[in-house]
Amino acid sequence: MIMQSLNQILDAGVQLGGPEFYKLRVPNSIYQNLKAGFGKRPYQQEAFGRFIYYWEEYPQRPKGVPIQLLYHMATGSGKTLIMAGLMLYLYGKGFRNFLFFVNSTNIIEKTKDNFLNPASSKYLFADSIQLGEKQVRIKEVDNFSAANQDDLNIVFSTIQGLHLSLNIPRENAITYEDFTDKKIVLISDEAHHINAETKKGSELNQLELFEITSWEQTVFKIFNSNPDNILLEFTATADLTQPEIENKYHNKIIFDYPLKEFRKDGYSKEVKVLQADLPDFKRALQAIVLSQLRRKIFEKYKKIIKPVILFKSRTIKESEAFFTEFTHGIRNIKEEDLIDIESNVNLDPVLQNAFRFFKENNVSLSNLATELKEDFAEEKCVSVNSQSESEQKQIAINTLEDEDNEYRAVFAVDKLNEGWDVLNLFDIVRLYNTRDAKAGKPGRTTMSEAQLIGRGARYCPFQFSSDQPLYQRKYDVRNTEEEHEMKICEELYYHSAYNPRYIDELHTALEEIGIKAKEVRQRHLKLKPNFKETEFYKAGFLFLNEQYKNNHEDIFSLNKYIIETTHNISLATGFTKATFAFEKQVKVSISKKQKDYYIRDFGHHVILKAINKLEFFQFTNLKNYLPNLKSISEFITSKDYLGEVKVEVEASEERINNLTQSDKVEAVVKILEEIAANLQSDKVDFKGSKEFKPYMVKDKIKDKILEIASENGGDKEYGIGQAETTNQSLNLDLSGKDWYVFNENYGTSEEKYLVKYINKVIDQLKAKYEAVYLIRNERNFKIFNYDDGRPLEPDFVLFLMEREPKKSFHYQIFIEPKGGHLIKQDEWKEKFLKHLKEDHRIQQLWEDKEYIIWGMPFYNETERKAEFEKAFSNLIQDDNAKR
Repeated sequence: MIMQSLNQILDAGVQLGGPEFYKLRVPNSIYQNLKAGFGKRPYQQEAFGRFIYYWEEYPQRPKGVPIQLLYHMATGSGKTLIMAGLMLYLYGKGFRNFLFFVNSTNIIEKTKDNFLNPASSKYLFADSIQLGEKQVRIKEVDNFSAANQDDLNIVFSTIQGLHLSLNIPRENAITYEDFTDKKIVLISDEAHHINAETKKGSELNQLELFEITSWEQTVFKIFNSNPDNILLEFTATADLTQPEIENKYHNKIIFDYPLKEFRKDGYSKEVKVLQADLPDFKRALQAIVLSQLRRKIFEKYKKIIKPVILFKSRTIKESEAFFTEFTHGIRNIKEEDLIDIESNVNLDPVLQNAFRFFKENNVSLSNLATELKEDFAEEKCVSVNSQSESEQKQIAINTLEDEDNEYRAVFAVDKLNEGWDVLNLFDIVRLYNTRDAKAGKPGRTTMSEAQLIGRGARYCPFQFSSDQPLYQRKYDVRNTEEEHEMKICEELYYHSAYNPRYIDELHTALEEIGIKAKEVRQRHLKLKPNFKETEFYKAGFLFLNEQYKNNHEDIFSLNKYIIETTHNISLATGFTKATFAFEKQVKVSISKKQKDYYIRDFGHHVILKAINKLEFFQFTNLKNYLPNLKSISEFITSKDYLGEVKVEVEASEERINNLTQSDKVEAVVKILEEIAANLQSDKVDFKGSKEFKPYMVKDKIKDKILEIASENGGDKEYGIGQAETTNQSLNLDLSGKDWYVFNENYGTSEEKYLVKYINKVIDQLKAKYEAVYLIRNERNFKIFNYDDGRPLEPDFVLFLMEREPKKSFHYQIFIEPKGGHLIKQDEWKEKFLKHLKEDHRIQQLWEDKEYIIWGMPFYNETERKAEFEKAFSNLIQDDNAKR
């Protein structure tokens, strides 16, 4: 019997408890002390929550031995951010000393910027770090022997440097003695590099094996020097297909979030490969034309984003030669060079669209040539090939997104293969035409190139409205009439010489690492011609609400829960007792007593002193949460704030009746920390309006082109037409169904079951209603949750029109079929939908028409059908639908 892995066991938490299971375990102190807004992507919250659950609740956590865990997370998903959040959490658990090591000096410098440099755009912490009552400093130290134990101390080292320091001691360097009497958190980045001993069966020469095995042994000697030590490993490329590696990490992988899931969730650029049978410089020209196109599009939408190109060579000599050729060519670029590209009869559509954009936006080719000459001049190109050169320019290379960084082109061989964290890379140009596949399997170089593409595919964030996700793709689904011009700003182009066999091998490699789906099918979704002729399509309305910024002006007090709850605070008794080690112990009970107070009883000055200990309660910050608060004095005395807050203090009998000023301050600080957490968890930046406004159906519901990726583990029905499916319980030819407005349904199995259900009751609906239309929502519209403004794209909307002698009733019913594994996760959506009927408002502008909005409970064929049918029956039975 195969034992479940740690990751599989922890997966059950999400399956049984929904996404909140781990998210709710993450203390606000992590988010408060990270850079504002960071760490809140759902998978990042899960990554934090899994560790906290493992540390505090997991019953099988080993005790009395060091703990080793691995985060296997996609490139670009924020592994360094997870490190930062876990360091904050572990500091709160008594850890002060952290050893960060990796195989590359470049990554060390980048990580120092992340952890130590508040002036850097890549800095991951808040400007001020407050953990409990402590203001915490993050300090780089050479060793832990003289480190201040109030600080969060970090030793940074390459794995090679660590091995040398420990085995060839030097003055002030870290030694094995540093680890014997202190508990240490070891953080290993790019952790696949310390698995040499585990990979002895793989292809390593004897020298490599000896060196790397020595590093691995050094790491584990440190790790095992103290039973309280923790080793946290982070990598995007653990080779879990190797039995030795899989076996080693079977009970150590705490979170597995591979590139495939990262891409499916929309956090990466889409990757396109552009082949051209042209000389290198002409292929480079095509790349800079696309790069300039993106710059123009970003400028058109008032976004200050500068696209960057990487020119990748096979050797340093070739890279230097092409740098010279490129800069010379750009100095002499002319309008005719661009005309030569545009007039190519075999020009790829993406380049045709680029020249079309320039023409439509009055950018002449002469002006474009001048722009390229300026934007890609030699001083705006950077070469990072030699060791000294790359270290010298590492800061510039890692701050390419900064507004004052003017580099547009980077020339390199392999200096940027790991640890290069850049978001505005949109083009990679491969300047050689070799292959290294064997027996049809991608070779080492091709896999390395695929991994580079994976790093370059980090999403470059932008948004135009608050309802758009900042860090996710927005333009995957498109109208047939036009593709949104911003779509190319969500794509990475890999420019290659024309070499079909190599491209096949590269596609295989991209599929292996997960940045490319194995198959992408286009499906044309078209409105039926007869539907377009209906009065409903031409003049009908779709009612939608809006997201609005919550100004919190309706908050005039603390949450009732805070005021009405008696808060329990326990003060230490100070009890001590010495015993003989080998005598039988007699249990001694410590006498404790409880006493209730209003915190106002402690005195204004005590409360003020406690407030001053916590940065959160600075008046300017407090006003963000309590906008009607007039002063700190009001906060302390008013019955709407602290004036009525009660506390039950538990302490020894003698102490409870003689609380010192220090005791009172301690008690108030603990209550204030609870209040701060409550205020932050209750703070909602957006809400959804209860008023629904009319939009023309013809403006919202349009033909679409769907690009459907075939994924292992996905719904097998998704992307297959309902008339094409071989599952007879789902098969239905919709071409002759006038109530279904599109030519086909390519949805999931649950969506097909819903359509089959409507087909079953259609005669009953048509007997009651004059018109019935079911519309599949392919990102045509959104509605917004009342409570927090979260966007929801209901899968279907059903329109029913009923005429009576004096008035017609128009019903708009939102319906969400839901897979069983998502019912718990999306319960907020169902709650919102079920409240729509009672809570929505529509300004009724027509005397002879009334519009009514409903939402249905989730539809699930096996788990929720009875509940859905009961709610749906109200639409069929006479007069039950009217309010």
